[in-house]
Amino acid sequence: MRISETAVPGAYVITPHQLVDERGVFFEHFRAELLAETLGHPFVPRQINYSVSRRNTLRGIHSVAIPPGQAKYVTCVRGALRDIVVDLRVGSPAFGSYETTVLDAESGRGLYIPEGVGHGFLALTDDTCICYVLSSEHVPGTQIDINPLDPDLALPWGFDEPPVMSQKDAHAPGVAEAEAAGVLAKWPEATQGTPSIAVRNSLT
Repeated sequence: MRISETAVPGAYVITPHQLVDERGVFFEHFRAELLAETLGHPFVPRQINYSVSRRNTLRGIHSVAIPPGQAKYVTCVRGALRDIVVDLRVGSPAFGSYETTVLDAESGRGLYIPEGVGHGFLALTDDTCICYVLSSEHVPGTQIDINPLDPDLALPWGFDEPPVMSQKDAHAPGVAEAEAAGVLAKWPEATQGTPSIAVRNSLT
């Protein structure tokens, strides 16, 4: 598999090498040792979630407060989605930067998302299923929600009609309001093993 840097420090796109023959396809979806070498620390799964969405459903932007913090390894196991990760770590040189990646079941492509980074996606097909492998178990009251349509972020979702959204996401605060409320992660406490990389699409 190939692990590639993104515009968000510590977030990586993982592209598997597929072995194709007359029977079908085989590929490795996750290798702990390779990911740990890249991150500088292990990623230990504590919980696995799935969500299924109809086409044009927009979920996010979601993160988890530190503590407890939560890193994610996400893949699309059915259908296709446009995934966006956003640096929400106050003090990060890339604060407000984002990375857009199309994930689909055919490619097997995945994303590693570090603690303090926001995540959301737009379902591109009906019956799109995403898998979240998480570094911590769910703790009620620790989720951070940012409005995915926040004009300060101006994320390129690419929908051509109003998306289907939960009331919680549609009425979530913008990034400036969340920062002023002190709910976002701080850069020093959310960067264990995170290398410094080039920044683009940044608010700063």
